[in-house]
Amino acid sequence: MTLQNLSKILDKYDQKLGSSSLGRFELLKGLPFYNWQNPQDTRTLNHIIGLPQKNGQYYPLFDYEQLVFDTLQNHKQIWIKKATGLGITEFIVRYMAWLCFREEHSLSGNQMCIVTGPRIELAITLIDRMKDLFHSGKMLNHRTIFDTKETVIELNGVHIEAYPSHHLDAMRGLTNVTFIYLDEADFFPPGQQQDARDVSERYIAKSNPWIVMVSTPNAPEGLFEKIEREPEGTCLYKRLFLDYTYGLDRIYTTEEIEKAKASPSFEREYNLKYLGKVGNVFHTLDIEAAICTHQEAQEMMNWSTSMMIGRSMGIDVAWGDTSKFAIVITQFRNRKVEVFYAESFEKPQMNYIINHIMQLKHRHHCTKIYVDGANPEVIRELKSRIGEYHDYYGRLTEEQIWGLRSSNSWQIIPVNFQKRHREMLQWTYTLLSKRFIKIHPTLQKLIVSLRKATISDDWKLDKQQTSHSDTFDSFRLALCNYELPKQSA
Repeated sequence: MTLQNLSKILDKYDQKLGSSSLGRFELLKGLPFYNWQNPQDTRTLNHIIGLPQKNGQYYPLFDYEQLVFDTLQNHKQIWIKKATGLGITEFIVRYMAWLCFREEHSLSGNQMCIVTGPRIELAITLIDRMKDLFHSGKMLNHRTIFDTKETVIELNGVHIEAYPSHHLDAMRGLTNVTFIYLDEADFFPPGQQQDARDVSERYIAKSNPWIVMVSTPNAPEGLFEKIEREPEGTCLYKRLFLDYTYGLDRIYTTEEIEKAKASPSFEREYNLKYLGKVGNVFHTLDIEAAICTHQEAQEMMNWSTSMMIGRSMGIDVAWGDTSKFAIVITQFRNRKVEVFYAESFEKPQMNYIINHIMQLKHRHHCTKIYVDGANPEVIRELKSRIGEYHDYYGRLTEEQIWGLRSSNSWQIIPVNFQKRHREMLQWTYTLLSKRFIKIHPTLQKLIVSLRKATISDDWKLDKQQTSHSDTFDSFRLALCNYELPKQSA
């Protein structure tokens, strides 16, 4: 539809209602959202406010958007993993506006919430998109005035507010929440993803709102992958998967997609793969070279309980909500450091995890266990279990303790992570880049952490960008046991 045709439609309404903003709002009440059976039907909300446009061209609403619409009509909790550029955010914003005008004052006094990433600018941008639906160019020459703050819009008595993901306290305690939209939720910082979900779902019992989560996939083990893994019978959400093929020859041209395929981010941005941002520490070829073949992996496991070779264990201790207790076990064989065990545990009980560590130690005959020194309670308990001297605090310097890693006198070695983290990271880089590391192919958390590992200029690991940083830290600790093998002449 052209702007000229839209003007003619609105002129007919102006003859009955006048040209005020309130008059224009009146003509939206009770309108259908869109007519997919007859896209030329102009008596819909989307025609009156103006169809979506890209690069100055108006587009109809596509069949995949009808799928989203029908799902919203039949389900209250919806999860959409989508390709970039499909226009789903625009669609949801329009759907929320339509609900406000669908029936005369039916939602008046209710609240709708939009949750964005942590920057306030994102919240402002989404509210601006909704306000723009009723500004010049959509409602033409009659600019609707919204005398609300930047993160708020009022539509037909409905209060709509956007909240940054790090500031959700203000979203708690609302009384009549009817719609919650979480935009690009898989990109919320890890510590804020679960909070956003919890705050949203607590309203199910109070007011049973629509909860709509939409995102392009981000890193593995994030909010979206966790929901995707939930069993069909127990998952709250109706899940939709909209990859780039839904938009092919609609919103994308074949040429645009072929060009996009040249980008390393194509699989994530268009094909719904959890890849996250590529790290800047390890070269992809070095990581691929470290992953064992099937035959190598079998041989590695056959040797994993032998008493003929030495093994080390790295332990990254964590008890909180956002970090996990991680354990990595390595062995040295055929002039390679082999990694055959890497596991993480969420909020383990102290007695359980100590027993588990001791079982692993005895099963795999680990001669050295390197533990983050910031956790003396775990170190003392492990030392006590094996009858090792544990009253070392204040008696030995950090340098003396660090020197004991190559000594036979201690099996449980505290590591001052705060002081040694850069050194350990550089050592991990050296071993991997010189191809002295072999990793069992089933240890996907460790492999992903290597691919995603991101550092600043001073070799400090960025744990917000690095997936499974707990597993990666325990891997670094386990590698404290080794010196670089000498090259044969």
